[in-house]
Amino acid sequence: MQKELRNSTLLNEEQRTVKWFLWLFYIIYFGYDIFYHYFLPDTPWGNISNLPNHGLDYWMYIIMLGLLPVSYYLMKNQNPWLIKYIYFITFTSTNILNDIWVYWGSEATYSNGNVIEIVIVLFSPIFVNKKFFYLVSVGTSLKFIIVGLVLLDPVVLFPLLIVLVLSIIGFILLHKFLSYVTAVETSYDRQLEGIVKGIIATLELKDPYTRGHSERVAEYAMILAKETGEIKKSELKSFYYACLLHDIGKVNIPDSILTNPGSLTKEEFEVIKTHPVVGARAVQEVDGIAENIDVIYSHHERWDGKGYPDGLKGKETSLLPRVAAIADAFDAMTSSRSYRKALPLDEAYRQILDGKSTQFDPQLVDIFKKSYPSLATYHKSYHDRVNGLEEDAKTK
Repeated sequence: MQKELRNSTLLNEEQRTVKWFLWLFYIIYFGYDIFYHYFLPDTPWGNISNLPNHGLDYWMYIIMLGLLPVSYYLMKNQNPWLIKYIYFITFTSTNILNDIWVYWGSEATYSNGNVIEIVIVLFSPIFVNKKFFYLVSVGTSLKFIIVGLVLLDPVVLFPLLIVLVLSIIGFILLHKFLSYVTAVETSYDRQLEGIVKGIIATLELKDPYTRGHSERVAEYAMILAKETGEIKKSELKSFYYACLLHDIGKVNIPDSILTNPGSLTKEEFEVIKTHPVVGARAVQEVDGIAENIDVIYSHHERWDGKGYPDGLKGKETSLLPRVAAIADAFDAMTSSRSYRKALPLDEAYRQILDGKSTQFDPQLVDIFKKSYPSLATYHKSYHDRVNGLEEDAKTK
């Protein structure tokens, strides 16, 4: 099953914001230039002799209009976040060349620019993206610094000062937006985590022997995932929820099979093997989890290709399910089940190492070996906490 690569909600919001950005950009950019070059000279405030020539304006118009097909292509390919960077870098670069072209060797006082620069600086916080805001603020400031140094005209300091003031205002707006987004995100995460843990509690009612299994697997997997250094911080939260739900498909398995204390028949094991597929289908539309749906679908695949449901071999299974597979196996071995008692930690540790290059990814086994002290510490703290709660319950 293919991993969901994009959060559709965020994608739609980015697309809507980019469309507003493009409408504002073209309306203000061309509207200002038309007024500046064709209407202002005929007003009492416009002196045609003091206005610079059009410079590279027509070439700039062609270049900026030429970005429309690029924007359309990026929208169609679900990469709208690149559009704002392309527009700003292109516009600012051509603007620097145009200003130098117009005023180089001219006696006219520098007064060029387009009000769209102000709009971009003030509008940039709407994207709620620190990188873009800093690029706009620093890039626009650098534009005036470069032009000022080339033309040796101190008048450039005035628009530079305006940009700095607007950047401060924009920074305040961005900070407020980010604070609001963080608050909403935190609230959503708490609700989602509560729902997920509620679902897991329901699953554990079917099989008391698996109580705490999902939580422990998620914590073990997070320790291993962070140690790989290959997983972005932004991906870890979704990965954690997917690990909590890795066995959710077992709700579809009859209790007689799930709690069977003896050996399973071939037919019963085939039923057990359906739980990754069922679980993946159950969460495929859930934002915040669907991005790592392959953790649920593929956590029983093996490095040697003898796993299920698809018999994937090696790196045909993506990284996160391979991480979850080790965490799942380690907790399964160190937990009591209906058909056997928990293995000692050292024995489970040796069995994971013995599974290197057969059941498990050899590189991840090396990471497991390195992370084992942290895994053992969590294992002990978890069981100490649970035992403490049980003791407290008995005394009440």
